[in-house]
Amino acid sequence: VKKASALTPGQGAHNVGPVIDAASQQRILEYINNAEKSGCKIILDGRSWAEREGTWVGPTIIVHTNPADPALHDEIFGPVLSVLAVKDQEEAIRIENTNPYGNAAAIYTQSGGVADWFTQRFRAGMIGVNIGIPVPREPFSFGGMYGTLSKFGEHDITGEGAMRFFTTRRKITTKWSKFETGKKEEDISQFK
Repeated sequence: VKKASALTPGQGAHNVGPVIDAASQQRILEYINNAEKSGCKIILDGRSWAEREGTWVGPTIIVHTNPADPALHDEIFGPVLSVLAVKDQEEAIRIENTNPYGNAAAIYTQSGGVADWFTQRFRAGMIGVNIGIPVPREPFSFGGMYGTLSKFGEHDITGEGAMRFFTTRRKITTKWSKFETGKKEEDISQFK
């Protein structure tokens, strides 16, 4: 919340640009308004940016209590982060793996063990560790895996034809920062 609150409208570093058009702006604002009306907590509210000239929506963070909330399932295409607390990692995996699209999944952690546990269980075609949008480059998969609506026959939308029907290639993108080990601060960048 602190970092997102520090962002300002604009086109430079530490800025958030406008959304593509007025229709998109209205659609994004409707998601935020509907989430609030349904009882969600808005812990960072970017709706005031819409008062500016242009098609602005500021960073918004919504905390959900109902796993069926539309903002948790639809691509909003705006600066909106939806958060849903779960009781344990098994529930998190169940929610992710029952998503009908299966495009991407991400986990933020300082633990390699936790990262490994999740990356072995996610069913998404793109997996990020400490990366919010793990978009790979060809020839890696850009889409869901088996049994998802974003799997197009035996190939994906950007994969090469040589990828075999029973082969699933995955790229796991990670980003690690310095962290405390209890003795001294260590840089683990050599593991990137």
